Amino acid sequence: MSYLKHVSAPLLSSVFLYCISLFLWVFGAMNTNLGLMSGYVIEWGFFTLCGVEWTFPVILDYTSVIFSCLVCLISGSVSLFSVSYMESEVFLRRFMLLIMAFVGSMNLLIFVPSLITVLLGWDGLGIVSFALVIYYQNKKSLAAGMLTVLANRVGDVLLILCICLMVNWGDWMLSTGMMGYYGGFICFLLVVGGMTKSAQIPFSAWLPAAMAAPTPVSALVHSSTLVTAGVYLIIRFYDSLAGIPETLWFLSKVGGLTLLMAGLSACFETDLKKIIALSTLSQLGLMMFTIGIGYPFIAVFHLFTHALFKALLFLCAGSIIHSMIDTQDSRILGGLNSLLPFSSGCLVMSSVALCGMPFLSGFYSKDLILEGSFSSMIGSLELLVVLAGAGLSLVYSVRLMLVGVFGQYFGGSLITFGIESVYMLVSMVILSVGAVMGGWSLQALWVDVNSFMVVGGFVKMVISIVTFGGLGYLVVVIVMVNVVKVKESVVNGLSRFLSSMWFMGSISGSFLSGGWLGNGVMMHLQLDSGWMEVFGGQGGFYSISRVVSGHSAVQSGSILLFVRILLTLGVFCLVLYL
Repeated sequence: MSYLKHVSAPLLSSVFLYCISLFLWVFGAMNTNLGLMSGYVIEWGFFTLCGVEWTFPVILDYTSVIFSCLVCLISGSVSLFSVSYMESEVFLRRFMLLIMAFVGSMNLLIFVPSLITVLLGWDGLGIVSFALVIYYQNKKSLAAGMLTVLANRVGDVLLILCICLMVNWGDWMLSTGMMGYYGGFICFLLVVGGMTKSAQIPFSAWLPAAMAAPTPVSALVHSSTLVTAGVYLIIRFYDSLAGIPETLWFLSKVGGLTLLMAGLSACFETDLKKIIALSTLSQLGLMMFTIGIGYPFIAVFHLFTHALFKALLFLCAGSIIHSMIDTQDSRILGGLNSLLPFSSGCLVMSSVALCGMPFLSGFYSKDLILEGSFSSMIGSLELLVVLAGAGLSLVYSVRLMLVGVFGQYFGGSLITFGIESVYMLVSMVILSVGAVMGGWSLQALWVDVNSFMVVGGFVKMVISIVTFGGLGYLVVVIVMVNVVKVKESVVNGLSRFLSSMWFMGSISGSFLSGGWLGNGVMMHLQLDSGWMEVFGGQGGFYSISRVVSGHSAVQSGSILLFVRILLTLGVFCLVLYL
């Protein structure tokens, strides 16, 4: 009975979130089929001040409804997964309150198209994510949490600047497409603010560092909520950004570089969770690139399908780590196909969906992105970068499966080895259905809503070349190391450069968390505890105390003191007179 009382919070939360997700899916599907989901904006007016109307708008269209449905579905699976993964946690209810606050902030961001109210959900995501990253309360978690919150605060400042500049318009709904005197600058600030939340170059260091959080948090944060908030914000305000082609050009270039950088780094990473985090960063770069070349609806489609199989991938990794007693080094893991058949099977299936294998969820959206890349007016070098980045997903996925799932186990004794619980199995089964059928079901809605064909003959040929051509990278590496005998120093230097995310940690992470915090400590020692104390509080207190002591001495009533004062004043007056 005490056990049921302990796990009641995650169980009730998962049931509640599953019911909300089912309701939103039925509501969205019915209205789309009836042709009623073109979009509604419900706006509550509060008051008018200085010609500016303060309102609370809510937008209901197929994008917001389906996105909220997927967020609630993944959050419910994460809550159910937490019953077993966090079973030894004393403050489980506190953990679930943070999860529900995170889901609430994300839904506020999804349904509100006004920047001044988007900022509430945006800041809520940042604050709650900081509390979740530092949940284990050790030095590593605190360092990762500080890096996360400092990078997110940059985006918060940029959004606040956008709001301040939009006061001149008298409206904060940037989706209306109003372009004023500062229109281009506002759009640029909005794009850079979205890049901070989605960890694009040069703000990429915080996303792998946030893996210090519990694995259920990683499954929620890095699949459908925090990292996708920047992508969703740019998609929601795409109508205004389309009027400034320079911002979209900049976004496509940054997205392509992030896609390539994260894919190469994942090929050299050994930590299981960080490999999945870098694959998330790679897919975020692909979404930003898709928006930059002018296909926001395809980016939304890939955002939805990616959320399904990436959440499943994180839950499979969490099940493996939990059963292997907190072991997440891929060089130690091995033989999981025999030890954990269901978790390893779901891991393989979600990895295959990530690669874009026909006809799983990732196939539909990834094919469409590649087809759009060929049909858009981009340069040959940029197209080559995107194709290489998309092909690298097969490289790190195959590497992870060959080493971790089908390789040899190099760990210790299996006496303490655990097995999957029922709660883990149910949560993974639900997401497995989404990873297999989600792309097909979303395709049906997207064809009805947007009236374009998702799968074509040319795109099948392109996906076969790009997806399976990623194996050529493995062949090149093997030939360079074993046949050509490249110098070990060159290989080590190249692997260090690629595995460090092109030194993004030193460029952005150390700059934010190391440089500014170090300068803050120095200013505290030199100013707050130094000269500011001499000329400020301590110095003022010392001066006032000396004056008060002098007044007290003068008013002590001593005859000898009065004679001394009289003689001093007499000498002073005589000097002035002469």
